[in-house]
Amino acid sequence: MTPGMIKNTLKKILLGDTVVTEYSNITIPGDDIQEKVYLALDGHVIDVSASHWILCIEPLVFGVWIGSELLASPFAGKEGYRLYFNDGGTAGAGGSQLKRNAVAIVSLKCIVHIEEKSGTLLLLKMQKSSLHHFNFIKTQLLFSRYYKKEGMPFRRFSSFVAAYSYPRRIRLVSFRQDGYFNLFPMDLLGGTPQGNRYVFGLRHTNTTLARILETGKLAVAEIPFEQKDAVYQLAKHHSSRPPALDELPFGVVESKHFGCYIPEWATSYQEIRIMKTLNLGSHMLMWGIPVSETVLNPPARHLYLLHFLEYFRRKGNGLPYPLV
Repeated sequence: MTPGMIKNTLKKILLGDTVVTEYSNITIPGDDIQEKVYLALDGHVIDVSASHWILCIEPLVFGVWIGSELLASPFAGKEGYRLYFNDGGTAGAGGSQLKRNAVAIVSLKCIVHIEEKSGTLLLLKMQKSSLHHFNFIKTQLLFSRYYKKEGMPFRRFSSFVAAYSYPRRIRLVSFRQDGYFNLFPMDLLGGTPQGNRYVFGLRHTNTTLARILETGKLAVAEIPFEQKDAVYQLAKHHSSRPPALDELPFGVVESKHFGCYIPEWATSYQEIRIMKTLNLGSHMLMWGIPVSETVLNPPARHLYLLHFLEYFRRKGNGLPYPLV
């Protein structure tokens, strides 16, 4: 058997007809995310599925919002936090089911926290991670065959797989100042469940960051997955200015208070006033207050990023999210 035949046989055994990517672009019917994420500390377990976000890549930092009634005394420097990325399971008595259902487990250290009357934003730096999507041999084979060649060490690969084992919704950020504007997609962002705070992790290399910090204003649009191609065309505007307004391939409306340009096909948008910033490393944390929310179109299914290993695991269980 030739080396090429061996590779093809191995691929068929590992993947069947599935095409390997780093991340899978998916949509979720009804936005009904099946995965769960739990924060564990000192025997306490809190469901943070809807209130945790990736906010920095270098180092990898999570933001976790905890209601004031759920966590008494978070503080910077405290270790022992863990995030369990679960296969839709519940915490279970004594945490036994929590670990049993985990596809990834992340150990973290609290580097700083932001306290509000209604809760606390914990900023948790990843210490280490472990993967349980597949058995050790299959995970190592997939890594060696498809990911190691990119020069990525397994420890870093594992951290990204863990972080993106929960679907990350992509939204469109809009900024405008005088004659300048920019539009670009982000997945390192999100709003608290109560809807009274919004958090962003924006890369320092983004050409608009300085202007956002100067004005403290921006808008965030919810987008239908059908506009994936248009959204990804805007991704290059992280590092460059977009074309003139009349050269955009879609029409826009102006946001009510800040005059930011919002694509006419967006389902809704919020205008956010930034009230606190913090350098996390490769990304700048921006913590803000929504000042308005406007609905433009009927609800639609959103666009998400999911790591390929989690998509492949779900597919193997007969429960894949639709690819887009």
